[in-house]
Amino acid sequence: MSSYRSFLALPAALLALCTAGLAQAQMPAWTESGAGRYVCGGIGSDESTAMRAAMASHPLSLLFARADGAYLASVAVQVRPANGGAGLSLRADGPVCLVDLPAGAYVVEATFEGRTQRREVTLGGAPRSADFRF
Repeated sequence: MSSYRSFLALPAALLALCTAGLAQAQMPAWTESGAGRYVCGGIGSDESTAMRAAMASHPLSLLFARADGAYLASVAVQVRPANGGAGLSLRADGPVCLVDLPAGAYVVEATFEGRTQRREVTLGGAPRSADFRF
């Protein structure tokens, strides 16, 4: 009976592996910049699912939406070390950005339609998320 259960478990395990591979395949390309890298996207259900699944594996996730919850793209973003120095400058071409930077304190500024919002985040340890609603 145990070999029968093992036989039934095999398709489920294969499906899990294939699904994980598909989620990774749906991610947009990463961009290297200075001491870090980033990827923005989340347009379409497959890409959105892949981006959200990957959030727990990256130090910083940025989310962009209107006040009513509608997702935003084309947001200008600056991520700078809190103590000064060079950081990342990007245009978020989707509502989700994953950012890999070294541990430390950062200031994140997001600008959409002339309005700027600022968040302070400390990276290191558990992944952090900054939500911007315009």
